[in-house]
Amino acid sequence: MKDIKLTTPLDEDSIRELKIGDVVSLSGTIFTARDEAHIRALEYKKEGKDIPVEFTGSAVFHCGPIMQKEGDTWHLVAAGPTTSSRMNSLEPEFIKTFGARAIIGKGGMSRPTLDAMKSYGCVYLAITGGAALLAAKGITSVKDVHWLDIGMPEALWVLEAEGFGPLIVAMDSQGNSLYENVESETKHNIKMAKQKLGLI
Repeated sequence: MKDIKLTTPLDEDSIRELKIGDVVSLSGTIFTARDEAHIRALEYKKEGKDIPVEFTGSAVFHCGPIMQKEGDTWHLVAAGPTTSSRMNSLEPEFIKTFGARAIIGKGGMSRPTLDAMKSYGCVYLAITGGAALLAAKGITSVKDVHWLDIGMPEALWVLEAEGFGPLIVAMDSQGNSLYENVESETKHNIKMAKQKLGLI
């Protein structure tokens, strides 16, 4: 297990060196995007419309932030992660289409998403749920916002980060998943317990 500092945009070689259990902190630009932003980005791409940001090499945060505006400037109040399974049907195509290198969220994602991460060089970085104010401390400024018409939580926010984390590599680009490992170990332990009790 390593403690690694990364700066966006992220390159494929650095991402492929990461292993599950590594601890990462991120600096540079981070985008927030939940299901509505994923849907719009993919639709725009298919329709040949311009995407307002460059997702290649990006870190995409599954987050519906709470923002406060003072004059013309937005300030981040809280940045709690959204349960990533909401994006399961969208993330494989998003990774393939846009070349995102890191997905940040909570709860893990599906096997098809893990397969896409392996194919295209991306990782899933788990952040602690229920710590929205703590997460916001790693964000130094709000650089921009796009698609605010779909609502504050769903909009595409452009954030500047400095030492954002700690983040745990929970799914890596070699096809390994901490979530699958825990599930497999749990099933094994339940089976062993049942055998000891004579239930199977």
